[in-house]
Amino acid sequence: MTYSSGSLIQATDYNGFVSTTSGGNVNATWNTTYGQTALATVSAGGTVTATQWATLNSTIGSMATHQGTTITSRTSPVVGNIISVLANVATDISSCYTNRFNAASVGAQYTAWTGTASKTTSTGSGGASWTITFTDTVSFANATAASSFFGAGGYLQVQFGKSSTGTVADTEWNTFIGAAGAGGVVAAKVILTSDAAAKTIVGTSYNGTYKTGGTGTPTTLATTIGYNQLTGTPQTIYKQFDAGAAYSGNYVQINASQTAGVITLTTTWYDAGDANPGSTAVISGGTATTGISFGTAPTTIVTAYPPETTNISSSWGTFSIASTVA
Repeated sequence: MTYSSGSLIQATDYNGFVSTTSGGNVNATWNTTYGQTALATVSAGGTVTATQWATLNSTIGSMATHQGTTITSRTSPVVGNIISVLANVATDISSCYTNRFNAASVGAQYTAWTGTASKTTSTGSGGASWTITFTDTVSFANATAASSFFGAGGYLQVQFGKSSTGTVADTEWNTFIGAAGAGGVVAAKVILTSDAAAKTIVGTSYNGTYKTGGTGTPTTLATTIGYNQLTGTPQTIYKQFDAGAAYSGNYVQINASQTAGVITLTTTWYDAGDANPGSTAVISGGTATTGISFGTAPTTIVTAYPPETTNISSSWGTFSIASTVA
């Protein structure tokens, strides 16, 4: 590029910053990743105005603030004045592209899921094995809207709950899932982020799928799978077995898929059964969960943290979360 102090600012220089330099251009982050309105280029041989430079500069600033990326301090050009070279433009744009999946802040937690997320009746029969299947469907208007949501720092959060009592198996499952104490996935949250790439969201480092809280070590935690790696075929993003020696065949597993901006999370609670004569693998139902206020019944809820909308607009629009259990 010819862009340097003392030289004329050409349309090709400006267009490179806006959209034509591979990776290191504003629209690769601002439009493609965040879904914001793309900055227009200048026709070959055309004049680059102070207004266009000011818009480019302010957009870089918005991206950097959204991400928490440090960039060069500079003043935007003013209409009517001579336009001076803005220092380190290419470097700052490249830094914003490298950090495009970072987010210094996010919006308020979305908890308005609908449907049924709790199994309020008992599960199992005698010592036989059983399965509870929770299905959560997160629907955006289209794939572009979903991509913008995740690309701008939004994420989905899966939580488990159970505290109902009455059977021997309840005690173990409460330890594994609920609020009874250590030994399982107590208070765990499984988070699906935008991409397998490393990123920082509100000060926490993520890769793909992430688990926070609880105890024990998942057999599967798909740090190489974020929203961008989902396909129409379900993939296991999380699986953890019960740490109790007598119950090591029991597990919780989350499979995820995505088609046209509709993400399906299928969570399986599996009990391998109890072979001891006279024992039971049955667990109790209980009270249902509302929003994020957990009842006592076996529950899986999915909520969302959308991107912030101070530095970027809500290009992802509205979305919904619908839950069923079987």
